[in-house]
Amino acid sequence: MSSTKYETTIGLEAHVQLATESKAFCADRNLFGQQPNRNISEVSLGYPGTLPVLNEKQIRFAVKLGMALGCKINKRSTFDRKNYFYADLPKGYQITQERNPICLGGALPLRPRHSSGTVPESDETPPPKSVRLHHIHMEEDAGKSIHATGEPFTKVDLNRAGTPLVEIVTEPDLHSATEVDAFMTGMRRLVRWLGVSDGNMQEGSLRCDVNVSVRPEGQKEFGTRCEIKNMNSMKFARGAVKYEVQRQTGLLERGEKVVQQTRQYDPGSGTTTALRNKENAHDYRYFPDPDLPPVVLDDNYLRDVRAEIGTLPWEAYTTLQNRYGLGAADANLLSEDREDYEAFLTYAESSPDVNGLAKIWINRLAPWVTEESISTGELPLSPSAIASFQELIISGKVAIAAATGKLLPSLLNAPSAALARAKELGLIQNTDTDFLAKIVAEVITENPDKVATYRKGKKGLIGFFMGEVMKRSQGSAGPKETKILLSKALNP
Repeated sequence: MSSTKYETTIGLEAHVQLATESKAFCADRNLFGQQPNRNISEVSLGYPGTLPVLNEKQIRFAVKLGMALGCKINKRSTFDRKNYFYADLPKGYQITQERNPICLGGALPLRPRHSSGTVPESDETPPPKSVRLHHIHMEEDAGKSIHATGEPFTKVDLNRAGTPLVEIVTEPDLHSATEVDAFMTGMRRLVRWLGVSDGNMQEGSLRCDVNVSVRPEGQKEFGTRCEIKNMNSMKFARGAVKYEVQRQTGLLERGEKVVQQTRQYDPGSGTTTALRNKENAHDYRYFPDPDLPPVVLDDNYLRDVRAEIGTLPWEAYTTLQNRYGLGAADANLLSEDREDYEAFLTYAESSPDVNGLAKIWINRLAPWVTEESISTGELPLSPSAIASFQELIISGKVAIAAATGKLLPSLLNAPSAALARAKELGLIQNTDTDFLAKIVAEVITENPDKVATYRKGKKGLIGFFMGEVMKRSQGSAGPKETKILLSKALNP
């Protein structure tokens, strides 16, 4: 067996469907999940004599995304025709930006993986870094071919034909399936944060083509790349990359050459198969689109777009850790969604314990608003009400389990003063030593066998005694005080 070690190099072409109301070059509705071939017109079907009209919202969203990623915005960009024939591309060409794209350069910071991520714990953890971008260009999507099992023909749904897209082309900065996952996760978070796309991979709103090559360590030249098309799942992208690395490494180990190909991934078998060999730009016969004028942007327009961006998700992640002292995992969850993050900050300003608030927010409040189908901005409890609720926990007046399990749900369903509601529910903890000592004495006297077993070394029985005291006090016994009294009684 060869002792040669290999280095994997990966570049991505991420496709983001933009959340505009209409398509890129006509007034057809841009909606997912409609009956097949309903959102179509003479323009999206490519009828002779029809002319495209550019969607201004597509430009605005592309510029906003480019600014967020630190790209240079091209003040004069142009459209080209990319010529190829597929059944789901009625015009026989795609309108895109080959020569003069709208955004140049830029980078996407990768966030370290946390336990709440989608990557299996056994996988390599990506180092914190940024993935450089080559450019972002605008284009339109093709329709969808449906290959139904057992049917001798392919169905074509053209609802997606003409949907506005941006394609984000990275530099070859990625080196593992885990880093591909981190990039796509970060891009999904960003487009949702900016409101330019819903980022739903299962609906095709976000997908990527993965360019994979392998070379011996120390070799300067990149290996021959193979492109795996249309990865619309993190799981599939990881599987495709891992298989392709193994396949190419195996070829090199056997002294064979890797052939430049476009390939597809089969989730069932976990393998990639060839679609076509060596496809280059000249195969598409690009030329300037004669029906669309250049896109010219002035400084006022760019200032207006930049003003809409505000805090970015990686800045929010850092703020939660540095300003509020949250752990990385909590900061990760609380910087996933812009509205949630901004709502959390409002509550954090009034909170007596921001770390405690983060736990309550993640484990109790966020699930509750999801069940109620509302946003965190519509929480029925004000920041001061949540702060008062936390004060009861911090002061020890209400046990945290009772506070989060009983008091908080009651307050969410019928807001009122936290202390008054805690008293109504009988949740105020009793720390009266004389009251507790009497109950402890009763429990000890009535359970001599358990006391003897405890004193012989079975210290776990302390839970039994605590439970008995809680039962007799109707849950009002202060745990800290009760444990001290029991310890004295059981260890004379």
